[in-house]
Amino acid sequence: MEKFIPVVVIKELPEVDTILSALKANGINCAEITFRTACAKDAIKLACEKYPDMSIGAGTVINKEQCIDAIAAGATFIVSPGLSRDVAEVCKEHNIPYYPGCVTPTEIMAALDLGITTVKFFPANVYGGLNALKALSAPFSQVKFIPTGGVDRGNIDEFLAFDKVAAIGGSFFVKEALENK
Repeated sequence: MEKFIPVVVIKELPEVDTILSALKANGINCAEITFRTACAKDAIKLACEKYPDMSIGAGTVINKEQCIDAIAAGATFIVSPGLSRDVAEVCKEHNIPYYPGCVTPTEIMAALDLGITTVKFFPANVYGGLNALKALSAPFSQVKFIPTGGVDRGNIDEFLAFDKVAAIGGSFFVKEALENK
């Protein structure tokens, strides 16, 4: 798994090249293209075709149909804002990593019941940030987290220093890459 997972919103297909080339130029070889726009499936397909050396995933996947579309387009991982049993089952069938949003003990236990041990912690700033991750890690020592939402250059090093953080997700990576291109 890449340590940085940029959350990418593609509104028009030409943005795929603009954004992914900027990410690569900044040493980031991963992109979570969200299902927040009508062209998401096509954007994932184009990204997988043009950037085969990058890890391209689908984000904001909230149902089975989106998951099936994302995998058909070539997504190599799936991310959701919450936990969906249907999405988890599709990912398991296709041997694709699934990172559901989980912020409570109950949600984490449900993920563990599905065999998921790495979860998205979203929105991290709203649900207690690093202190919450540390507290949740006590009873769930086998779980790794991908904090997203409220992680930025001001606190990223603190998150990365915690051994239960598998990666950092965020749209700020895209903004920085475009500014530094």
